[in-house]
Amino acid sequence: MEERRQAILREVEEMGKVRVAELSKKFECSEVTIRNDIKSMDMEGLLKRTHGGAVKIEKETTRKYSAESIYRNMGRKKRIAACAYEFIEDRDTIIIDDASSSFYLALFIKEHPEKHLAIVTNSLLVGNELAGVEHVELYMVGGHVGGHLAATMGDAALQNMEQFHVDKAFIGVHSINFDVGLTSIATPQMQVKRAILKAAEEVYVLADSSKFGGGYLSVICPIREVYKIITDDEVSRDVIKKAQEMEVPLVIA
Repeated sequence: MEERRQAILREVEEMGKVRVAELSKKFECSEVTIRNDIKSMDMEGLLKRTHGGAVKIEKETTRKYSAESIYRNMGRKKRIAACAYEFIEDRDTIIIDDASSSFYLALFIKEHPEKHLAIVTNSLLVGNELAGVEHVELYMVGGHVGGHLAATMGDAALQNMEQFHVDKAFIGVHSINFDVGLTSIATPQMQVKRAILKAAEEVYVLADSSKFGGGYLSVICPIREVYKIITDDEVSRDVIKKAQEMEVPLVIA
């Protein structure tokens, strides 16, 4: 399977675009198999899926932002974002925070116009992607701009966030420690996440498998205060076992 996908990727790089029907004949497999290959590679950020095929991703678009953390574990984050999207209903009101995993949810929403949403965000990157998108009613949280991924925070942002009440919120975290809860490094970011918890009926944590365990400086909240934790299928058996023992609502994308 991996050899076939690498061959498909070479075709895309050389030709600029490929068709499912042609690849099916060339590799002597079903079109369903080729579509699944293309879907997986699209989620890994290796190509862009189109109707009936795929096209090459131009290098300048793959590194649109300077923050390296956006591109770290990109494939995992895209799978988590796609899974998170399934929990969103048409006409939902949602908050998307400034985490890199949340950013990929915003991109997924942008590319799927079938659900009309009202979105609140403190992330300048998310706002930049969703501004002007027809199926999104966008609300930006004001405040001091800072942080690694350019977001609003501070007293003004906290006061602004208090004005909102939404159906669902999607946030990222520095780490998940089963003994203490969701953790954060920067205090200003921690305060914003706590405000988001108060503003949403349901809070979904988007955390790739590298986020479990490790040290922490600040605790956002106990795990019991979130509705679901969405992670990827590379999460360890120990984490799954611990989650089951503590009845943590873990969803594996």
